[in-house]
Amino acid sequence: MELNSNGIIGQSASLAGVFKILGKVAPTDSTVLVTGESGTGKELLVRALHAASPRADKPFVPVNCGAIPHDLLESELFGHEKGAFTHALRSRPGRFELADGGTIFLDEIGEMEPGLQVKILRVLQEKEIERVGGTGCRKVDVRIVAATNRDLEAAVAAGTFREDLFYRLNVIPIHLPPLRERGQDVLLLARHFLDRFCRKKERPPLELAPAVQRVLLAYAWPGNVRELENIMERLSVLVDGHLVALDDLPARLLQSVGDIASLPEVEDYAPMSQAAPAGGAQAGTGAAAMPAAFAWPDLQTLEAQRMGLKEFLDAVEMRLIGEALRRTDGVKNQAAELLGIKRTTLIEKLKKKGL
Repeated sequence: MELNSNGIIGQSASLAGVFKILGKVAPTDSTVLVTGESGTGKELLVRALHAASPRADKPFVPVNCGAIPHDLLESELFGHEKGAFTHALRSRPGRFELADGGTIFLDEIGEMEPGLQVKILRVLQEKEIERVGGTGCRKVDVRIVAATNRDLEAAVAAGTFREDLFYRLNVIPIHLPPLRERGQDVLLLARHFLDRFCRKKERPPLELAPAVQRVLLAYAWPGNVRELENIMERLSVLVDGHLVALDDLPARLLQSVGDIASLPEVEDYAPMSQAAPAGGAQAGTGAAAMPAAFAWPDLQTLEAQRMGLKEFLDAVEMRLIGEALRRTDGVKNQAAELLGIKRTTLIEKLKKKGL
């Protein structure tokens, strides 16, 4: 089944790696543990996983384990029988029963208390649940996907998370990178959100001034994609005219990045006329179809760079190799994997360049 990225925007190598794993695991029933900072889009990723699975036509049931009080979470997950506690006036199915045949998403599972962790472990092992106040077990056919912004291995070491449950959940680990590690995905997302909010508010589209783009790329985005989306919505309301200038940005962004004049220049950036999902391809001509935000170099590019074809291709190749080595801290086999080439090929290319 083809992977539908469910609207996740991005073309960075780190996000491409996530989608490569997702495409392999989606058709299976393997348990998946998604890790990543708050605001990185973990639920969106899990929805993409469900949509690409054989369970896509069955329920997708999300549960935020950190948002539901501990004394109510067991009833929410497993349901309860009439009279099980003071306000149990009638029997009620839990989220696991509602997700039967589909996928249940246990978000922020690191917040779950140890007593309830035991019961989740039983569901994973036995594929059955017992309602609160019930006397018998009920079989459920659900795929469990969990997510957390915590370091569960550290929680296991501290004794706050069960080791056996961690290993049961961590069959297929997927780490969703923070926005600050996704390079120019920041601009793709900013453009996407800004266009969406402008359309919603029925106002002309806004453009990002070059200096603004440099600030957006330099900022660390502690709130990740959620923070970026909120800022773009604010700009769509408050900016006059058609151009977002430095003065329009929140003061904390400008203060955080320091001297704007010293920030690196933004590489050539082709705005998206339509937001294209990461991992997807747009129909087009040529040997390979590329995402909508990709712009093929042309003869004007060579003329502007004052390069011949071989010189230009060599420069592009070494730029990509250099980025891959930086991302992997110089580990050549990992860099080769990012580039889609063999390690020996990478070593030969480095030798030819005297590196």
